[in-house]
This record gives sequence, C-alpha cells and structure tokens, in this order.
Amino acid sequence: MTYKIALNFEDGVTRFIDGTATETVADAAYRQGINIPLDCRDGACGTCKCFAESGKYDLGEEYIEDALSADEAEQGYVLTCQMRAQSDCVVRVPASSDVCRTQQASFSGAISAVEQLSDSTIALKIKGESLSRLAFLPGQYVNLQVPGSEQTRAYSFSSLQRDGEVSFLIRNVPGGLMSSFLTGLAKAGDNMTLAGPLGSFYLREIRRPLLLLAGGTGLAPFTAMLEKVAEQGSDHPLHLIYGVTNDFDLVELDRLEAMAASIPNFTYSACVANPDSQYPRKGYVTQHIEPVHLNDGDVDVYLCGPPPMVEAVSHYIREQGITPTNFYYEKFAASAA
Repeated sequence: MTYKIALNFEDGVTRFIDGTATETVADAAYRQGINIPLDCRDGACGTCKCFAESGKYDLGEEYIEDALSADEAEQGYVLTCQMRAQSDCVVRVPASSDVCRTQQASFSGAISAVEQLSDSTIALKIKGESLSRLAFLPGQYVNLQVPGSEQTRAYSFSSLQRDGEVSFLIRNVPGGLMSSFLTGLAKAGDNMTLAGPLGSFYLREIRRPLLLLAGGTGLAPFTAMLEKVAEQGSDHPLHLIYGVTNDFDLVELDRLEAMAASIPNFTYSACVANPDSQYPRKGYVTQHIEPVHLNDGDVDVYLCGPPPMVEAVSHYIREQGITPTNFYYEKFAASAA
C-alpha cells in the first residue's frame, strides 16, 4: 500500500512523496531526491525529528528516549528515520527546502477560463497536463508568472486540482500587473506558469469545531478547504464568516450555498462593512462572531484577509478572554504595477 506524504519545509515549500507502510519516511524521501537532515538512522540522535500534523503512522520501538521522549511522541513529534506511514500524512520539517536539496516545482498550463465576477474580483482557471501532477494542501498558494514579464504574484487555490485544472479568485487591483493582464489581454489558451505549492496556511486534520474567517478574495483558500471537507466529511461543526467592503465585492455566494446544502455541519454568513449596503448583514466580521463559534476556546480558527482584518480579529479574540486551541492566519496585500 502506497501513501501520500506531504513534507512542509520551514520556508513554506511543500513537497509530496510516496511512501509505503514498510519503509521509513526518511528513506522514502531520499529515494525521491529529498534529503531530510539525519545522522544515525537508528533512532539515537534526534537529528531527523519532525512533527506529524496529521495521519496514522508507526514509530516502532527502536528509538531511544534521548532522541524522542514519550511526551514528544504523544504530542506528535516523530523521528523520520523510524516513522512508517499507515495512511496519508502531513509532516512539518524544521529545515528549509534548500537544505533538504529540493526546490519549488514549476508547472505550466493554459487559461481555460477567465471571468470578471465583479468590479473587484476575477475568477481564473488554468488547465494543463503537467497540472495533473500538482499536489497541494487546501489553503496553500502558488506564484503565478504574469505573461509578458518576469514578475510573479501569489494566489491561493480556490479549488482542488481536478483533471489537471485549478482555479483562483484574484482581486482586481487598478493598475495591478496581473489585473491589467487578466482584464485587458487574457484569453483562453494563453500559457501561464505556476511555481509551488507554498504556504503554511492549510487545512489540518479536523479534531474540533472550526471557525473560518474570510476577507474579500481571502475566501479562495476556504472554498478549496470546503471541497476537501465535502470529500472526507467532518464530525465537527464548521462556520464561515465572509466579510467584504461593498455589496459588489460579494462573490461565490451560490457556491457557498451549495456547499452548505451538501456538507453536514457546515454553515456560513456574509457581511458588508459599508454602512450604506443593501445586504441584510452589515458591519465587520468581528461583529458577527458569536460565543458559540469560539466554543470557550475549544476551536481552531482559520483567518485569511488583509493585514488590518487579521489584526482586528486577533484583538477581538483577546478581548473576549479566549485563547483558541489553534489560530492559523494568512495576511495578503495587493500588488500594484
């Protein structure tokens, strides 16, 4: 039996390897050209210590306490020279991808669709044979090269990869390099290059209720996450609050409605900050967080939005005197020409 193992390096690069139940993760990585730092290979030095964020695995009994204590093993730390995957796994490696002799992977594809969903948001789809080999964790991003230039822009996947096609929600920035291309020049069939996947903002194993907070096109990683949840299910409730500035910034509501209908335990609400809005819910995301969503701190919070929103949410949660079990966030800012 072969399993997919995601190796997340400290510089944000993610690499997927195949591993069997009978080979160690370190050996599987080495076989596929990735050198996780290690010395002894015998569970004695602790050099290859990593953190298993999700998945089932066997650590055996051949390592010593000095290399990995019982408390560390209980928390999820592993020795990759001893770890054997028993399911798909996600492993955080405390080293850069460069040290481990791996680099960002590059993929190419062609625009399959580009649509201006509103004055502020563009939907982009790219498809290609090489993209069928692109694996990523829902919530991660890639660097898209702007055609006709050497510059790249970072965008989160807004869907899972299906049949070699991936999608993005892109903010339409007046004068922005990518925005100008997509609104003025882009057409189906144009080639685009992607490098990645990257980022430590991704869906972890669901072990408690989730509160998902999206600002503007920060909705993108959550629609990818929800597609994953639709596939694997969840025994815990998930609530998404989606906030925008103006009415015309609201996009993908039909998609969210369909997800709410098809995913048990998933609910969502949207709000518009502009006080002149015609939308039923007005105000900022923080005004629509209810005590039940924070579950007395037994909650994992995922937040993606512009820096002021991230700071406002962090401040609000502190004011409530609550410390979430986990608080994952991704800040983004627009790039001009």
